[in-house]
Amino acid sequence: MTRKPLLLSALVGLLGVLAWIPLRHAGQAVPRVAEPEPLPSAQASRDAAPVQALRPTPVAMRATLSMSPLRRAFEESPDLFAYTQTLMASAVAGDADAMWLLSLVQDYCAGYASDPATYAHDTQVIARLGLSNGAAMVSARQRVQQRCGRFVPQDGFSLPKIITQRVQAAQAGSLAAEASLLAMEQPLRDDEAYRRDLVLRVLESRDPFAFVAIAPAMGTVGGAHRETLGDVSGSDLSEIAWRIASCQLGMDCSPAGAMMTNYCVNGGICSQDESQDFTTFARDAGVPRQGVDNVDEMVGTLLSHPGVDG
Repeated sequence: MTRKPLLLSALVGLLGVLAWIPLRHAGQAVPRVAEPEPLPSAQASRDAAPVQALRPTPVAMRATLSMSPLRRAFEESPDLFAYTQTLMASAVAGDADAMWLLSLVQDYCAGYASDPATYAHDTQVIARLGLSNGAAMVSARQRVQQRCGRFVPQDGFSLPKIITQRVQAAQAGSLAAEASLLAMEQPLRDDEAYRRDLVLRVLESRDPFAFVAIAPAMGTVGGAHRETLGDVSGSDLSEIAWRIASCQLGMDCSPAGAMMTNYCVNGGICSQDESQDFTTFARDAGVPRQGVDNVDEMVGTLLSHPGVDG
């Protein structure tokens, strides 16, 4: 087996479980969530405050979010604890995108927040090992530590909490949260008509967060549902195509972005070329030469779907 198929398997195998790795190491199983718990309030005490489930927001309204200032701040904020405080009031008031972004922070910071001291110690150990990708991994881990530095184990960034947060966001109208639940095998509804409708709504939205959120469901795990999920599904390359499409729609796929950081920190898959974005990295590391045209065609198919803004 050549290097690229091996890397492709490693890359795609990591795609769907990046944020879950530190949580699964803690021995937590994926629950089936029936009723979401209330969101915390914006007060320092973080007392619970009930949030009424809202009807899903029409696609046309969701599409205007694209890369709003609030979304860009998720990637750009040097202090994600402070960032969550800006989200809380909107989330408690029923803002679906704020709820979704809170779950992204929980995802991103879970590995550090569960045990900050051990996380910092492991970073020091990696720095001393002299691994070929060690410098890139240390840099990525330090970036997470700096951005998540004010979170503590008591914040409880567990997998059940993340799923609950996304159920709330999906019920309030977040398409990205709804798509992520399908990818996490926790869909709001578990039938083929719903899956087909969800994929169509993601395509029509041209929402980069929704594209990347649904991507794991469009890989090999979706092979049994290919007639429902569409032509760009059911293979390793199709999952990568959905992620590359999200990059072209505005997702932050830069070397220091959350996507590349998660690969490196949680899976040890780090680009030795610090200038590579996700698209370049995926093509270089995982896509066989004969598959490049296939991926390009799939990306083109996804982006050519008539969306609400085109």
